[in-house]
Amino acid sequence: MSALNVAEAVETVASHLHPVASWDVADHPMPTGLEEVWRFTPLRRLRPLLTEAPSDATLAWSEHLPAGATSRTVTVREARLLTAEAPIDRVSALAAAHSGGARVIEIAPNAELAEPVTITLTGQGGVVWGHTIVRVGAHASGTVIVRHEGSAHYAAKVDVVVGEGAHLTYVALQDWEADAVHGGQTSFRLGRDSQVRTAALSLGGDIIRLADTASYDGPGGDLQQFGVYLVNAGQHIEHRLFVDHNAPRTKSLVDYRGALQGEGAHSVWVGDVLIRHVAEGISTYESNKNLVLTDGCRADSVPNLEIETGEIEGAGHSSSTGRFDDEQLFYLMSRGISEAEARRLVVHGFFADIIRRIGVPEVEERMLAAVEKELASTLGTPEVGQ
Repeated sequence: MSALNVAEAVETVASHLHPVASWDVADHPMPTGLEEVWRFTPLRRLRPLLTEAPSDATLAWSEHLPAGATSRTVTVREARLLTAEAPIDRVSALAAAHSGGARVIEIAPNAELAEPVTITLTGQGGVVWGHTIVRVGAHASGTVIVRHEGSAHYAAKVDVVVGEGAHLTYVALQDWEADAVHGGQTSFRLGRDSQVRTAALSLGGDIIRLADTASYDGPGGDLQQFGVYLVNAGQHIEHRLFVDHNAPRTKSLVDYRGALQGEGAHSVWVGDVLIRHVAEGISTYESNKNLVLTDGCRADSVPNLEIETGEIEGAGHSSSTGRFDDEQLFYLMSRGISEAEARRLVVHGFFADIIRRIGVPEVEERMLAAVEKELASTLGTPEVGQ
């Protein structure tokens, strides 16, 4: 193979892992399922979000903005100037193109929010295209919680731009009805010496397919991303993460956990970290753990680590998928706890271990309550006295 052909082959592989970002929908052709980034996705069920069709449907939007935070609406053209990144796939490109404009949430520079910004998006049916932008001023600190509920086919483009020295906790709760379809892209851009913690909870819905990307505007950025998903029979929940260490002395930690139960339950987690040649002195680690509760489930977990420089503090990844620990169940049942309650306690502990690391009590309580509600619907309510 000639040097030119080798270069072309390398570029082809790279483009599969890192699609070229573009606002032009034509640059994101209809996927066939043979592409690396689409090979796990049931495209037939996602098709409403891949077809360029007009829609007047909307999500009901409600927001709570504490002092120091404001919101406004901008045009599609204005939105492009405020975003973290252009769309990386067809769903997010269509979302941005047909959104009619973006809702912009802004936290003022140096503001310290006394309570979280909360946004609730409620589906009312139909295909919905949406674009949301969160901008955090330099040296500000706060928490933003976005909750999705109801029923809709929702394609979303979300951008989170964090200024120099700012601290942000960003929480996305996917708490849909059983027939909802949710796809899209959330892009984070971290300013110099900023600290960003994200948490994602995915429950309900028919299909949830979310791609998160992150990059750095300068050295010193610190990113922590946590995720929890519970997949029931027939559901497909897919989380794809890409952390681009494009600046020196940056950090990232990714930890996602999922539990699956029921025939046809399918989870997908793809974690990709790229350490560029200029990213000296960085540290990164990504982890994904899956707990299979019944037969008939499938968990795909694919960690990727690409390193272009050896001058780093540390880099690693791990992935595991397994069933209930029989010893844990035996220990609980030997103390008079029923099998169903023992299973509930094991799953609850599996998730609580990561939820408690978010560091925001209000967020932790909301996520634990949502997990408990989901477990109650499948494993029964907690026994009295437990």
